[in-house]
Amino acid sequence: MAWALGASSNSPPFAPAVGANALPTMRAAFFIGVFAALGAVAQGGSISETVGQDLINGVSITPLAAAAGLLTAAAFIAVGVQTGYPIPAAFATTGAIVGAGLGLGGDPAFGTYQRLGTFWIAVPFVSASIAYGTATLLRRDDVPEEIGVSALAGIVGVVLANVRLAIFPAPDGQGTLAGFVSRQTGGGIDLVGTYDLVGLVASLVFGALVFLAVRRQMRRSVDAGIRQFLIGLGAIVAFSSGGSQVGLATGPLEPLFDSLGTPGIFLLGLGATGILLGAWMGSPRLLQAVSREYSQLGVRRSIAALIPGFLIAQAAIALGIPISFNNIIISSVIGSGLVVGSTGVSSRKIGVTVAAWLATLVGSTAVGFGFYRLLAIVTGA
Repeated sequence: MAWALGASSNSPPFAPAVGANALPTMRAAFFIGVFAALGAVAQGGSISETVGQDLINGVSITPLAAAAGLLTAAAFIAVGVQTGYPIPAAFATTGAIVGAGLGLGGDPAFGTYQRLGTFWIAVPFVSASIAYGTATLLRRDDVPEEIGVSALAGIVGVVLANVRLAIFPAPDGQGTLAGFVSRQTGGGIDLVGTYDLVGLVASLVFGALVFLAVRRQMRRSVDAGIRQFLIGLGAIVAFSSGGSQVGLATGPLEPLFDSLGTPGIFLLGLGATGILLGAWMGSPRLLQAVSREYSQLGVRRSIAALIPGFLIAQAAIALGIPISFNNIIISSVIGSGLVVGSTGVSSRKIGVTVAAWLATLVGSTAVGFGFYRLLAIVTGA
């Protein structure tokens, strides 16, 4: 399952860079594997609880049900990789685990489904809108590119300072750079919850440093600066995708590993390894599909396509919601492509993709249910 995620859902973050000719396909595949694997270890696990425990009520996912669900989801994703139509891993995994859980005798968790459905439906519109607005800003003649691109980099820096990472331990688990600075300096005036004035200042300072670094590079060469920012943004989004997507593979297995007394970091390591290999071996095909077949993007609109990907991914991780990076990035690519009109977007490809997504959600549920029942009969479990 992790291999399939690396080949499919972790590919889109670098697709805009490939489409803008800022990075060769094979080099992008290499970077996808490295950064997604790092994200899986540093930020992984936040989605695991939702996938492993919250999708079905009344029963606990057994190893056999987990196997049926993961094999079903991986099969759907593999079909997408083979056909060039990116299948949302969150849809495939959620449907498969729900189907297996129902086959196990569990009850539907309608509250969880409502929460996930609301977020999933909102993602394409929010993602496309942010991408469209960002692309429009970058095309304005009265906003110098040196300022516009650097300002976007500064916003990304502020958000990065508040991303939870394993390298910043905190009393409640993973911490942030802003929180780490706040604890080291003794904190300050509380603003919202546990977020204080020192954390806010640290976030703004980090964002300002990123702004100055990108602006300095763009003063040397605007084109080189934009391309480097695009590649760096792709790396950050790939890192975020690893932190989010690994939970789709590891979540159903958490009860089994807990019963064996195996440390959680070992499970995340297995997931990260699978993502790394999948990205290196299977991502080039979908890189080409996402970067060239949905919308033809330049460097600037590619940046606009990745900004919402990063923001929405981190919001999903914070909320513990399994999210599809194919959904986010493709919506962003479409939104940024609409800046130059509908001729920059393949409506046929979009229509077929949406139909495939809906079929994935429904089909994976049915197949997961039937596959678990078949395995139960065959094994006698």
